Amino acid sequence: MSDFFKDVIEAVKLIPHGKVTSYGMIANYLGVKKSSRAFGWALNKVSKKSKIPVHRVVNRNGLLTGKNNFPSQNHIKDELQKEGFNIKEDSIVDFNNHLWDPIKELTI
Repeated sequence: MSDFFKDVIEAVKLIPHGKVTSYGMIANYLGVKKSSRAFGWALNKVSKKSKIPVHRVVNRNGLLTGKNNFPSQNHIKDELQKEGFNIKEDSIVDFNNHLWDPIKELTI
């Protein structure tokens, strides 16, 4: 596994329970702002049985994307609802209040 993939996984592990972030925000945090697509590929390599909270990464508008990469079409929705998120039409209701920006949260 490349260092980039490892960095992506380590960043995703930091997303707190009850929060979500976007592919772009994680890519920006890692200093590879234009690599959000590659970031998605890195997440595809994560075992869906792992404890890494890949379901907490959504697109920049709060849409649940990448559903085809999970065991079921409702996996992301189900996992987020277990954490208390309200999902309507594959979108996180009140997205901005649940958004976690690692640049703001992890910068000292």
